[in-house]
Amino acid sequence: MLVVRLPSPSAEDPLHHDKKKLLEARKLSCTFQVPISSSPVDACKLLDQMIHAARVAHMDELELYFAGGDDYGPFSARNELESLNLLLKTINTLLVAANDGAKGVLQLLVDEIVVRLRSVGLTDKLQMALQTENHEIEDSLLKWGEQHGVKSKLQIAFFEGAGRGMLASEDLGVDDIALEIPESLIISEELLCQSDMFLALKDVNSISTETMLLLWSMRERHNPSSMFKMFFETLPSNFNTGLSFGIDALAALEGTLLFDELMQARQHLRQQYDELFPMLSTKFPEIFKQDIFSWDNFLWACELWYSNSMMVVLSSGKLTTCLIPVAGLMNHSVCNFVPELV
Repeated sequence: MLVVRLPSPSAEDPLHHDKKKLLEARKLSCTFQVPISSSPVDACKLLDQMIHAARVAHMDELELYFAGGDDYGPFSARNELESLNLLLKTINTLLVAANDGAKGVLQLLVDEIVVRLRSVGLTDKLQMALQTENHEIEDSLLKWGEQHGVKSKLQIAFFEGAGRGMLASEDLGVDDIALEIPESLIISEELLCQSDMFLALKDVNSISTETMLLLWSMRERHNPSSMFKMFFETLPSNFNTGLSFGIDALAALEGTLLFDELMQARQHLRQQYDELFPMLSTKFPEIFKQDIFSWDNFLWACELWYSNSMMVVLSSGKLTTCLIPVAGLMNHSVCNFVPELV
């Protein structure tokens, strides 16, 4: 008998209580006993139970809210990929140390998981127009990344109606690593703490780490000797999020809830900026130069972090919000698509 243990919903997960309640209501466990002599049919039935439990563990708030009593999923492509990937890693770990008698059923489970992973998104196969443009700046970013330890099986591309993204430069199989970025290239709180800006601000009341990172990004963007100079040069001058909508766009939204939310967000950011400047420029003139720390640059940095930041678990074990050069170019589609050259 083999025992397969999946991680229980983390106590730090805000949805921990609701997920445990749903698992109990559906009589789902995170521990499964798999007979070594299981037939393919029986093994797949057990795998279905494992997938049901993994789906609950990876639910977001919206999926949890709408999960009906007899709805076992799939709930979304994201949820399905995360659930199957968890199972693949768990069973592959068991397979490495398994004896000859157990390897058969474990390999059967791995093969079935791979089949299901490959099927995710196949029904939503898209076709997108691939534009031919000058990629000199983007290619320079990839070369810069490679010089700093980035390993990639991707290439930068432009898509009609969607802007920049990335394409696989070679066939990728299940569990292949498409992009590998060293932690030294991640812009995070750890990097901030090594700067003179952090030393100046750490004793200033009411300035959060997130705000410090915004300010650090503003200065680093205009620092000609920055290690991240190439990264900042390849970022757009305008992100076109709702925060920077012009008068015409806002006028079209007037009277909607989105209009109210955008105006409140801009007002909040403007108030935050006014609390910081010119106070910081007066107190630390060498660090916070007035021409760099303008309102427009502050808004740009806010949009940068809102649109490009990612949640990452660093080697220290801390979950933190980061900017990751090169990775920020990846689009958010989990579906396959066929590029059409135009």
